[in-house]
Amino acid sequence: MIYLTRRNGSKFYINPELIQTVEATPDTIVTLVGNKKVVVKDTPEEIAERFIEYRRKTLAAYIIEKS
Repeated sequence: MIYLTRRNGSKFYINPELIQTVEATPDTIVTLVGNKKVVVKDTPEEIAERFIEYRRKTLAAYIIEKS
C-alpha cells in the first residue's frame, strides 16, 4: 500500500496495483482500474517514487521467501 493525500489534507492508503494512470492537469488526478478518479495533492513524481519503493519492497520480500 502507498499513501496519497486528498486535497483537504487527509491521507489515505491505496493498493498501487489498482492505479491505471496519473495525470497533472494541473491538479493530480489518479485514475483507478475501475475508472474511479481521485484528485490528490501529491505530484505524479511523488506517486511514482512511492510506487517504485512499494515494488522494491514486494520484490525483496518475494526473493527472501524463495531463498
